[in-house]
Amino acid sequence: MNIHEYTFADPYPFGKLSIIAMKGCEEVASKIDYYLKDWRKDSNGVIYSEGSVPIQSFLLDAACPRFGSGEAKGVINETVRGHDIFIISDVFNYGVTFKMYGMEVPMSPDDHYQDLKRIIAAMNGKAKRITVIMPMLYEGRQHKRATRESLDCAMALQELTSMGVENIISFDIHDPRVQNAIPLHGFEDFHPHYQMIKSFVRTVPDAKIDREHMMIISPDEGGMSRCIYYSSVMELDLGMFYKRRDYSVIVNGKNPVVSHEFLGDNLVGKDVIVVDDMIASGDSMIDVANKLKERKVKNVYVFASFGLFTEGFEKFDKAYRDGIISRVFTTNMIYRRPDLMDKPWYTEVDMSKYIANIIDTLNYDNSLSELLDPVQKIKKLLKK
Repeated sequence: MNIHEYTFADPYPFGKLSIIAMKGCEEVASKIDYYLKDWRKDSNGVIYSEGSVPIQSFLLDAACPRFGSGEAKGVINETVRGHDIFIISDVFNYGVTFKMYGMEVPMSPDDHYQDLKRIIAAMNGKAKRITVIMPMLYEGRQHKRATRESLDCAMALQELTSMGVENIISFDIHDPRVQNAIPLHGFEDFHPHYQMIKSFVRTVPDAKIDREHMMIISPDEGGMSRCIYYSSVMELDLGMFYKRRDYSVIVNGKNPVVSHEFLGDNLVGKDVIVVDDMIASGDSMIDVANKLKERKVKNVYVFASFGLFTEGFEKFDKAYRDGIISRVFTTNMIYRRPDLMDKPWYTEVDMSKYIANIIDTLNYDNSLSELLDPVQKIKKLLKK
């Protein structure tokens, strides 16, 4: 049985469902489209979007062609009048390139964000509702002001809502307080808790998930809230590392970590799950794993919603060879380099069905509360 429980006797959707996949999101969008088509088939295999009009796909034909100078425009080749539009945008997809003055240039987060605005502008205000699904929030790490500096995330959220976006959906936001920038608009922060645990149980079936054999670890104080959730639903003890930084120095835009200090119970012989929102360079995560190994842990498993791997995979290859890290779990919500899939230490967590369920629920204007907090599903999974 599918997750949702809709039937064709239910009220009509808010508007005709349409999905726009921004450049680089074609793969996950096509999986989302597959699930939605499967759920909305009638007994004859005909797919409906609204009323009795059959369709072939929920994906709209849209693009952002570029001129030789690098300038671009947004083009939508189908009608959007009265549609309930969901735009999927991965602003961190550096695998997408365009030509500028004869050079092949990778798209930066700024380029992706500008293309998103171009597609919204191309709708000319004719869509019934616009929802932006941006798994990793644009400029999410620039969430607060420490000195004279820009508040890029807040500015982007206000700009999108001023253009007509009603809802913004993101995952595992670095600091969810950024939603205070748009208090009168929909803003949802989802987490891949259930999908991560499900993938872990399938990948490591012999793991003993109890207080005697496993522990949840937060790599820093900022990630404690997500670790508290895992600790509570999995009924495991919780530990934390405190990052001592050198605030007199800035390296690559951030203050370097001087040392990691551990706060928690005895770790000898236990498996640990280190939970974080993202892996950027990986230095901090590997440093934490080394510190854990010094405390005689058995296996180090890493849960991270987003695997950026900004400095490649060599550090993780070495950590795996040296027995420092046993496995890394990240989602398919942002771009992954093709060679990542072949790594013996990597497991991809597929989020396409979950995103499809979010879209399906919102299109019918139903409550998202069960999707936001899947405690019962996790409990059921762990009992099995």
